[in-house]
Amino acid sequence: MSIISKLFSGARNFVSKFTRYRELGTFQAVFTPFGSDMYKSYLIRSCIRPIAEHTSKANAVCKDKELTKLLNVRPNMYMNGKDFLYKTRTLLELKNTVFIYLERNELDRVIGLYPVPYSWFEALEANNGLFIRFHFDGVADTYVIPWDDLAVLRKDYCTGDIAGEDNSPILTVLDVINTTNQGVSNAIKATANLRGILKNTKAMLNPEDVKKSKEQFVADYMNLNNEGGIAALDANQEFTPITLSPTVVSWETRKELREDVYRYFGVSDAIVRSDYTEQQLNAFYEAKIEPFLVALSIELTWKCFSERSRSYGSEVIYESNRMQYASNQTKLAMVAMVDRGAMTPNEWRFLFNMAPVEGGDTPIRRLDTAEVTDEQITNVEEEENDSE
Repeated sequence: MSIISKLFSGARNFVSKFTRYRELGTFQAVFTPFGSDMYKSYLIRSCIRPIAEHTSKANAVCKDKELTKLLNVRPNMYMNGKDFLYKTRTLLELKNTVFIYLERNELDRVIGLYPVPYSWFEALEANNGLFIRFHFDGVADTYVIPWDDLAVLRKDYCTGDIAGEDNSPILTVLDVINTTNQGVSNAIKATANLRGILKNTKAMLNPEDVKKSKEQFVADYMNLNNEGGIAALDANQEFTPITLSPTVVSWETRKELREDVYRYFGVSDAIVRSDYTEQQLNAFYEAKIEPFLVALSIELTWKCFSERSRSYGSEVIYESNRMQYASNQTKLAMVAMVDRGAMTPNEWRFLFNMAPVEGGDTPIRRLDTAEVTDEQITNVEEEENDSE
């Protein structure tokens, strides 16, 4: 059994006859992500990597302890909780639409979550129900999954009802970057070799002798073994070198092209190089990490729990402690919150990855920050009246 077959071994097939799904306002039942080879670009990968890495730090919290353990420890047989978030976010950035297949047992409880690595998909309907047919590279079989068994996240969600827009706008920039890189490579090759005109001063040489003379000169001097860099000629030959100065794209232009890709994915050079300030990382978190975690929490809450469970407060919340991005100086300043009872000692120790201490879950307060009593207020008022 193939990996894909194992992945959907528990998929429920209710019907065998489907029709193409008609979306609101348009007919777009087939969705093919544009630019499937984008991930082969080092620039694309360097943009997606920090987004996926920071996303994978999040922690799932919900009342269902089994589901919490499933999400954080082992969502499926292939990956742990961190890998699950990393792959889900990577697929979303590449395809702008990511599906998570929810494997259920006979009691309809979720027992596995799989990000679907599809090639393209179709939206189908049958018996007033919505289904998605997935196609995979190198796999002849297709798999039809009910919409209710799929958690769906989208980017650039605009014209379609099912999927987000594709990444075609960035492909032109990537093509220009690839062309400029090839231009630099060709320029290096063009200027790395000795080039020129070999002139024979001896009169009346036949074409074969001219060719033989040139080939002998190339074999003797225009190769890597000529470490001295000096060519010796007799009185019958003259060599005139040709200086080549290929035109290449300026560094400023190449930098601007790279910045175009950064802006498209919402990252900065500091984020890509992991050379960011606390403020830069907090801004990155608010713009790129937090919205994804909110969307994932809402989607899994709706798809993992029944309406009855949700009415009793069952929900999935992905949270990422923003203070983990703070500098040590900021974390040390948070001790003032402990003194005022706003944080417990153990909550503050958690910021430094320190183990909890006994009694550290009880809020404490300095004596000079104690609550003001009615008696103290009365005494202050009496002192003010006496002073008058």
